[in-house]
Amino acid sequence: MQITPIEDKTFGAVVTDVSLENLTDAEFPDIRSAFNQYGFLVFPGQFLSVEGNTAFAERFGKLHYDAHPMANKERKEDGSYGDTVPYQSQRMRGVFGNQNWHTDSSYMPISSKCGILSAVTVPEWGGETEFADMRAGYAALDQATKDRIENLYAYHSTKQSAARDLGDLPPEDGKSIFHDEAYLRPIVKVHPETGIKNLFIGRHAFGVQGLSREESIELLTSLRDFVVSDPSRVYSHRWQPGDTVIWDNRSLLHRARPYDYSQLREFIAVRVAGDPETEFAYEPTDPRAQAGRDTLEAEMVFLREEAKNKRYKGTSAPEARPTA
Repeated sequence: MQITPIEDKTFGAVVTDVSLENLTDAEFPDIRSAFNQYGFLVFPGQFLSVEGNTAFAERFGKLHYDAHPMANKERKEDGSYGDTVPYQSQRMRGVFGNQNWHTDSSYMPISSKCGILSAVTVPEWGGETEFADMRAGYAALDQATKDRIENLYAYHSTKQSAARDLGDLPPEDGKSIFHDEAYLRPIVKVHPETGIKNLFIGRHAFGVQGLSREESIELLTSLRDFVVSDPSRVYSHRWQPGDTVIWDNRSLLHRARPYDYSQLREFIAVRVAGDPETEFAYEPTDPRAQAGRDTLEAEMVFLREEAKNKRYKGTSAPEARPTA
């Protein structure tokens, strides 16, 4: 097995001369160690099956969901693909929303440990996945900023991020696909396995405790922009069929990039849940949960007004072509 750090980056490594489909117990500790050290690992030419993706992910912990094919076209009963999924569908809205920097499942009671993607079919242009190093971003902050954010917490909600980023709002008088919970998490996170501090922010974060709405937006935006401002802290992966990539949701941001949506982009995706002792916020039945609901409800009042000029303009999704 060869583990080669990515040149001119603060994070990331390429792993070769190993078969993830036939990974042995003796080989895995080196991969886990490299994962914690580098934050994300690229395994070229693996061509992992759905079962292989699941087995590899289970080595890291309990799954949020099993490995499954994920594509921008409708899958037929025979396994082939037909028409492109409509742009106005909720499924594609999720795709467009994930073109903003985020970390997975921070809006759940237990946030994610890591995500794994394996490329099956890729478009001719675009469709990269980009990663940003929140460890190096935190380390590079000036001491005054570190002191300011040391004990600050932000709420995380997919309901507000969909509304803010896309104008994708739940109906006023109908059932929403988004839950009404907002989970409080520290802005400065200590990685549970390395002990290294990093920022924990992204599109799902809002409502910093103790700050006004304007101050909260300014702080979270400035921290995100600072992380991605240095090219050494950002890596863009140009997919090739057969690639498998695993990344640490506890310390990295990531985002999808636009592509030619008329072409098939097919991946196998699986997500590993975080360890409950370190990634658990609270259950909806916890008395602390009400403060999150109240903060989210207040935020949605502003977002309903601000969403009027965004793509989905509230409760309906007009035909729209995603920007390239």
